Amino acid sequence: MNNVQRVCVYSASSTKIDPVYFECAAELGKLLARQHIHLINGAGRMGLMAACANAVLENGGEVTGIIPKFMVEQGWQHDGLTRLIETSNMHERKELMAELSDGIIALPGGCGTMEELLEIITWKQLGLYLKPIVILNVKNFFDPLIEMLQRAVEENFMRPEHAKIWQIADTPSQAVELLYTTPWWNKDIRKFAAI
Repeated sequence: MNNVQRVCVYSASSTKIDPVYFECAAELGKLLARQHIHLINGAGRMGLMAACANAVLENGGEVTGIIPKFMVEQGWQHDGLTRLIETSNMHERKELMAELSDGIIALPGGCGTMEELLEIITWKQLGLYLKPIVILNVKNFFDPLIEMLQRAVEENFMRPEHAKIWQIADTPSQAVELLYTTPWWNKDIRKFAAI
């Protein structure tokens, strides 16, 4: 069992999405708080980012939000978090989110969320991030992406071993369980990053 104290959750800031996504984000937040897992996220005040953070806080948990200065200047930050860290740019934000986390959970989102997910998958492939990465496939949202990743393996753009970089969960409880049970990545795998 992994020692999971902090988890980074990638998620959308959109408010115009199916309520099922909000319910999932809130359920995940509640579970994280109950497990005494500190949430790390992008500090957004809207969408799934806020829904997950608010559920953590409402259930006695803690949230650290990490957000670049230009977003704070736009007033996009959640002002009710346990801690708010302002970075100089997006790259620093993503690096710090990964550095502070004991695992990643990706909720549905747009290109920003998918970019974060694909970047951390790449880092793990290269042995730069060794911790669990869980795709929370609410309403089969990630099916096309999962199919694309599998195709990349099948067509030898990635090795078969690389398909173990990420785990797939259908529910928030499965996602949290996978944080504990997914073995850490062996950084020696970077020898096999290329085909």
